Amino acid sequence: QVQLVESGGGLVQAGGSLRLSCAASGHSFSRYIMGWFRQAPGKEREFVAVISSSGDTTEYAYSVKGRITISRDDAKNMVYLQMNSLKYEDTAVYYCNARLMPDEYWGQGTQVTVSS
Repeated sequence: QVQLVESGGGLVQAGGSLRLSCAASGHSFSRYIMGWFRQAPGKEREFVAVISSSGDTTEYAYSVKGRITISRDDAKNMVYLQMNSLKYEDTAVYYCNARLMPDEYWGQGTQVTVSS
């Protein structure tokens, strides 16, 4: 079992920055592929970024590439999402995801609101 708790969301002006954090509890955190997803009002949840268990490989949604960086600190059981040059369309609830097939876990989400 893995429990995920996101933090760091808030209200920011367009062009600003936020860093989201995801604290994970449970065993074998370093074995999990960690990701971030988001869900805007009236839309389906979408992929934002993912980082491999080793931390060597990352992937990003096209819409955020170049503006957002995912990282992990296995010593602290933490995953981060550094978001720069935020746009109005980045407004959403951001969810942390942990995956080690066949298991998958989600956090409760943290709200990010970007004012135009």
